[in-house]
Amino acid sequence: MVEPTDRSSTAGQRLGAPESFGVSTLEPGLRPPTQPPGKLVSIRVQMLDDTQEVFQISQRSPGKVLFDLVCAHLNLTEGDYFGLEYQDQRKMTVWLDLLKPTLKQIRRPKNTILRFVVKFFPPDHTQLMEELTRYLFALQIKHDLACGRLICNDTSAALMVSHIIQSEIGDFDDTQSWQHLLHNKYLPDQDAIRDKITDCHRKHVGQTPAESDYQLLEIARRLEMYGIRLHPAKDREGIKLNLAVAHTGVLVFQGYTKINAFNWSKIRKLSFKRKRFLIKLRADPNSHHDTLEFAMASRDCCKIFWKICVEYHAFFRLFEEPKPKPKPILFTRGSSFRFSGRTQKQIIDYVKDSELKKVPFERLSSLLLGSSNNRNRSPSSGDSPLGSPHVVVNGNGPVNDQVMGSPSVLGPGQSPERQQLSPLTSPLLTEAGYVRNDDEDEARRKKFPTDKAYFIAKELLTTERTYLKDLQVITESFQSIVGKDEAFPDPVKNLISANYDPVYKFHQGFLKEVEQRLAQWEGRSNAHIKGDYQRIGDVLLKNIQGLRQLTIHLQKHSECLVELERACRTSRKVETLCREFEQQRVCYLPFNIFLLRPLHRLLHYKLILERLCKHYPPTHDDFRDCRAALADISEMVLQLQGTMMKMENFQKLLELKKDLTGIDGLVIPGREFIRLGCLSKLSGKGLQQRMFFLFSDSLIYTSRGMTPSNQFKVHGQLPLYGMTIRESEEEWGVPHSFTLFGQRQSVVVAASCAAEMERWVEDIRLAIDLAEQSSSPDTDLLSSSLSENKLSEDGGAEQEMEDELCSSRSSLERQGHRGNTTVHVCWHRNTSVSMVDFSVAVENQLSGNLLRKFKNSNGWQKLWVVFTNFSLFFYKSHQDDYPLASLPLLGYSVTVPSESENIHKDYVFKLHFKSHVYYFRSESEYTFERWMEVIRSATCSASRSLPSTRKDLY
Repeated sequence: MVEPTDRSSTAGQRLGAPESFGVSTLEPGLRPPTQPPGKLVSIRVQMLDDTQEVFQISQRSPGKVLFDLVCAHLNLTEGDYFGLEYQDQRKMTVWLDLLKPTLKQIRRPKNTILRFVVKFFPPDHTQLMEELTRYLFALQIKHDLACGRLICNDTSAALMVSHIIQSEIGDFDDTQSWQHLLHNKYLPDQDAIRDKITDCHRKHVGQTPAESDYQLLEIARRLEMYGIRLHPAKDREGIKLNLAVAHTGVLVFQGYTKINAFNWSKIRKLSFKRKRFLIKLRADPNSHHDTLEFAMASRDCCKIFWKICVEYHAFFRLFEEPKPKPKPILFTRGSSFRFSGRTQKQIIDYVKDSELKKVPFERLSSLLLGSSNNRNRSPSSGDSPLGSPHVVVNGNGPVNDQVMGSPSVLGPGQSPERQQLSPLTSPLLTEAGYVRNDDEDEARRKKFPTDKAYFIAKELLTTERTYLKDLQVITESFQSIVGKDEAFPDPVKNLISANYDPVYKFHQGFLKEVEQRLAQWEGRSNAHIKGDYQRIGDVLLKNIQGLRQLTIHLQKHSECLVELERACRTSRKVETLCREFEQQRVCYLPFNIFLLRPLHRLLHYKLILERLCKHYPPTHDDFRDCRAALADISEMVLQLQGTMMKMENFQKLLELKKDLTGIDGLVIPGREFIRLGCLSKLSGKGLQQRMFFLFSDSLIYTSRGMTPSNQFKVHGQLPLYGMTIRESEEEWGVPHSFTLFGQRQSVVVAASCAAEMERWVEDIRLAIDLAEQSSSPDTDLLSSSLSENKLSEDGGAEQEMEDELCSSRSSLERQGHRGNTTVHVCWHRNTSVSMVDFSVAVENQLSGNLLRKFKNSNGWQKLWVVFTNFSLFFYKSHQDDYPLASLPLLGYSVTVPSESENIHKDYVFKLHFKSHVYYFRSESEYTFERWMEVIRSATCSASRSLPSTRKDLY
């Protein structure tokens, strides 16, 4: 079997290799574009054959430079049919604008993977002049079939898959073809028509790969869903529809059925206003309406669809690229967006008139497909329809999540220094009765199912238990406190009760059903006698459909958050009441985080269903219910995404307001939080540790005060408008330093390491761009004016020992201000956290039983562990109302134990920071991988190197 080459290698490294897998350049063809001077930045691009390439571009390069580099790498002459798509900061899939600077569009290039895909689908594939172009189109069709986007009947599907297989493995061979279909998924429901596929494959004897591509495109172009990308909308009556754009014009779908089409010749104007997408038609005596109106999820959704409509019209209808509009002298009106690139007519004319040398290329190897899929069938990674970890799904098909790290790639960690007193030590956690017998635990483990679906369902159960406890904090603990206090306004009290109590009641029933199903699955009930009980999709589908009825309450949760904050601002007594409640042990997180839990829980359901859909074969009894439930929850997430993102930013600003003193009006409309963390500031006294807070309009630096509440005192505020930044390590002789030049003052700061410096410089440049591009702020959130600050510098910064930060008493029972907030952890661990990290942390929440062992102890203690907000919280059991201890993880490393540590147990991972070392055991390979995955997202290195896992949400 041929071993695949390293997928992470660059194009240049692969050129001379004797074996190559995927599309690659064999001879130098197109010349790379010239770039403006400046620092080079690495950009990752995923190709249509699922390989990834890294391209170096200048910081000031427009998008066209990156796009041309990709086309030059492929020797692709007809590159204008393609585009680069990515997820922006709003988690929406957009096309890279070729005219704008790439780094002004991609906020965090290290955490972004662009996808090179077909953008414009011509009506006739014979218009594609190059074989390479047709091959890339065939790969796109293959993707669309696998993810369920290209809907068609079984006959067309079987015929298309047979041409794909002919291209990959050649003529039909009974054994080889059957094995190939077993190990490769080309269709969501492939097993049902496997015989039909092989019958078609038999008829293609002698057909070359190029001929197979041609035949595949010939079938695909006749399908109604060929090249269609659906954009959810509603008509005037509120009926759910989908809009799409094609070479002919704008199309309207109901589900996957086209119900209307508006040709370009009939359309006078396309526009959007807020959430409304408008199509103005030319005068027609037979029509009653000359303007059609559709409601979309948000203004951003309208704008994205409007842009692609503009580009489709220009590409297929114009003879040449439209010229840029002259810039107005005084003010602008409307968008300046325009299509950039050659039109289809220009491409055809260019290829016909040019004497281009036909450059050979290599196709995706069938052996690679077979071997990669065989590897992906191991429990550590899961199946992939295309033998790759990145498959984007549209509609109600299954979704591949991020491939989880295997223990083998972690490597043994170094043994830290001698263990000191554990920060987790508390009397309740060190009782002898809590040491679990290993033999008893092993015997118990063997009784339970080993199917991966069981452990996914168990994750649903454990996290649902934690979620219900979090809802209790609002519906029982908080409401019992405010209900007794006359100062708390009744309208706010009633608003919270009316919109959280129904959600809590619903999830009580949901949890009960999940518990019953897991009891059946584990054989602790006789219900399995009635039929197939090893499934969870029917329970999920039923309850997610019930949850959709609560959408009106979920939409009101943002109003609850805003009104509660307004009540605290207008009444000192209400604010004190809320602050005192936050100090209770049951409120183990900032209270506003609990208010966001219902929206975040939707994301968890979606991720769980994605794992189930990926695990189940399409023929499994549970697959259909899981896929339907995934479609429903995906629609809910899409509907509530705008509310969720606003609430997250608003909540973070409110949380930071409590940590800061010396500044007013931190929470204002339009302000976005970007990053917080430690930097050393250079002053007359030398380098001094300071806590920096970066927002979309200003940079604030503080030191930790010596007040009883341990707040951070503001020393200075730097407006970002007009700011410049320069790396100044050589100038000042300070490692990892850079200088911020503001309009009124300049500041020299130094990061703890090169990676931290890079994060700060990248985010500050992003914030400077936001400040320069910002328009009038939104008015949805609370409004306040920013007061003048007294910018005085003092050197008094209290230092605390790490043990005090982590100790259970100081972190969970501190009177006054809670000492384990993210800000305080970053201060003591000398690290930083961005809003991207917070968004990742929202998804990476986990609960369950773990066995814990200290470095120098012998026994294992069984604990109920909750991971959330970058911390582990420890309970005796899931029924406890509050945690007994906590462990903030920022700065920690997570590895597997080395041989020298003598941990002879399965599924063990190790956490260590300086002298602190802890070992944890999970019950299965799946749960081990899940704990490793979520904890790595919270440690200092993982969340900066991994892309956001919210990749397929919207």
